Amino acid sequence: MRDVLDLGELHAEVTRKAIKHVHLSVSPPAGKVRVAAPQAMPLETIRLFVVAKLAWIRSQQRKLRSQERESPREYLNKESHYLWGKRYLLEVKHADVAPAVSLSPRKLYLQVRSDADSARCEEVLDAWYRQQVREAVPALMAKWEPLLRVKAKRVFVQRMKTKWGSCTPESGYIRLNTDLAKKPPECLEYIVVHELAHLLEPTHNERFVALMDLYLPNWQHLRKRLNSLPVRHEDWGY
Repeated sequence: MRDVLDLGELHAEVTRKAIKHVHLSVSPPAGKVRVAAPQAMPLETIRLFVVAKLAWIRSQQRKLRSQERESPREYLNKESHYLWGKRYLLEVKHADVAPAVSLSPRKLYLQVRSDADSARCEEVLDAWYRQQVREAVPALMAKWEPLLRVKAKRVFVQRMKTKWGSCTPESGYIRLNTDLAKKPPECLEYIVVHELAHLLEPTHNERFVALMDLYLPNWQHLRKRLNSLPVRHEDWGY
């Protein structure tokens, strides 16, 4: 069941779920507000919760609207692409062999079949970026899990529209955004530590901040750096 809260200039979409607590999100590109609430929670209680969070909501909306975004990728020669924060110029090669991606000091070579369109080029390159993150994660887990005295049950790497990472403490699952392969390596490390810390503290409360300050003292600088970098162009459908 869905309701819409009308709070003057702000509208919040409410979805009822079999959950215990209210979850509030502000989604790009325009800052759409969504609320997931327990099925039996009165709408007025949800309204009061959202009103109490108005300052945070507006702050998030300002950040999203000012976020620099990449132009749509066309997968043409000399187009700029990034790996671990370094810029490469794309060179597309067409051949009737298996797709492949390789690097030189200045170029990223994308080999696809002769009939490959831009969607197929994107698919091949996304799979390659996903593999870069997967290969980088084990060393980071080996470093940080013992320090935090936690153990992630499973790590997924996937394309994510609205988050750099997520953690489900109940299952021990961590999800990382494929696009982290495009950012400086220390940004991936920050997200890994952030999500592992959620195994100790699920929310962003004072305890979570204290944990991050203890284990990764420069985490707020890294967060600011990551969030200042351009993010992928998306077709949001609205």
